[in-house]
Amino acid sequence: MRFPMLCLAACLPASAALAESGGELNPPELGMDRVMENIRNGQADMMTCASGYYITKKGEHALARELFEVCAEQGWTGAMTWMSQLDDNGLGAPEDPDAATGWSRRAAAAGDPVGQFNYGLSLLRGRGTPKDEARGRALVDEAAAAGLDVAKRLRGAGYDLDEVTPDADNWKYEPRLY
Repeated sequence: MRFPMLCLAACLPASAALAESGGELNPPELGMDRVMENIRNGQADMMTCASGYYITKKGEHALARELFEVCAEQGWTGAMTWMSQLDDNGLGAPEDPDAATGWSRRAAAAGDPVGQFNYGLSLLRGRGTPKDEARGRALVDEAAAAGLDVAKRLRGAGYDLDEVTPDADNWKYEPRLY
């Protein structure tokens, strides 16, 4: 009986001193508030960056964009891919095919197979970049060699873009003049 009371008495003064010094007792470790606090403090670890997926799926595109941009700037290629998707579809900001392709280009340059595939598609379509079929096919081939199934499928279909893009989206991929 004496030991628990002794510990309680010994621990209280330290806890009170921490609280008085401005420290936070029992800080939140999970949840969107903590994730965004981490991002706003420049802490882009794997779990924080992965949380962006759930934030995006929830429809909080402005928050997802804030999170993914910090993560992408710190080199997380999955976040670059998400920034590309947000920019390509105008989620959380106006549609910007040039920015979308820029994010895919960065992910591809970092060796990410999804980035290679997406940048390859942009080059094949001429969306957000001048059309370059040879370079686009080469990037799709790199992604396929890395094991990306959708890249293998596109290559197997002779690079027919209808294989990976619904025809309902054809309006979106009309060539632009650069």
